[in-house]
Amino acid sequence: MRKHLLKLFLFTAIAVLLLTAAAAWIVLAPVALKGEQVDFTIVPGSSMRVAARELAAAGVELEPWVLILLGKLMRVDTSIKAGSYEILAGITPLELLKKLTRGDVTQAEVAFIEGWTFRQMRERIDAHPDLRHDTQDLPEAEIMRLIGAPEEVAEGLFFPDTYFFAKRSSDVDLLARAYRSMQQHLARAWQERAAELPYEEPYQALIMASIVEKETGRADDRPLVAGVFVNRLRQGMLLQTDPTVIYGIGESFDGNLRKRDLRTDTPYNTYTRPGLPPTPIAMPGLASLQAALHPPPTEALYFVARGDGSSQFSPTLDEHNRAVRRFQKGGRP
Repeated sequence: MRKHLLKLFLFTAIAVLLLTAAAAWIVLAPVALKGEQVDFTIVPGSSMRVAARELAAAGVELEPWVLILLGKLMRVDTSIKAGSYEILAGITPLELLKKLTRGDVTQAEVAFIEGWTFRQMRERIDAHPDLRHDTQDLPEAEIMRLIGAPEEVAEGLFFPDTYFFAKRSSDVDLLARAYRSMQQHLARAWQERAAELPYEEPYQALIMASIVEKETGRADDRPLVAGVFVNRLRQGMLLQTDPTVIYGIGESFDGNLRKRDLRTDTPYNTYTRPGLPPTPIAMPGLASLQAALHPPPTEALYFVARGDGSSQFSPTLDEHNRAVRRFQKGGRP
């Protein structure tokens, strides 16, 4: 009887050791991949079973039950994170499971630059290989509806920055993030604005910031440029800023602003129409927002480019005309 029990114990111990070794081999042996690198995406709400199927479809030669069982044993079968993943040759099932439950996703990035128009933003988005192009060819108003924005005109409403995202993310999500970022920056800047500015609402400050962004060749000049335009608004003077005229001309602008363009009336021609244009003309950066909402005290009503990226500011038309003759042959109105 004792010998029988001893044999049974030994048999059980060997069986356990063999099973343990087999399990360790399955868990710790490198997974076969169809190439040196495999990319796949786990959509939100996916179960471990769905994730295992995605892996198999992407070229990961791992039996789905291995990942499912391992997830249950480690009590992480409901902790899988959505996103885009990249795995390399040599990864084990255990490492793969940890990657999925940590959310160790691969990221791509896109930069939106200060002074870009919404058209330029869309061109960058449509050309990005790692985005899902759900807004391509959609009307502007429809895009704004998709991101949950009340506005129908998109210009200037997205914050210029570098955005990181999981590969194969929707461009709708990216635009929504950039929109929310601008709303947050604008709201904070508006709350902290200087007193007695000639704006009735934050949107007008955003319009001004976009003009400052396009008019400024040098960062140090932004506050004074904003101060000139604020002074003009207060005194009821025309803003007379070339970038708004160019924006009003649209895609037909050939790079040469002519006198007839300054006389041709459009909603954006600040030589023919008083006040601010109806919308922003580009994406302003944070520095331009701050300049528009915190212009320094100045008597300047005019400025002209010196030719080195900076501007010469003048309080009177006579001084301005002298500066024009000094720094520019053709001058500027």
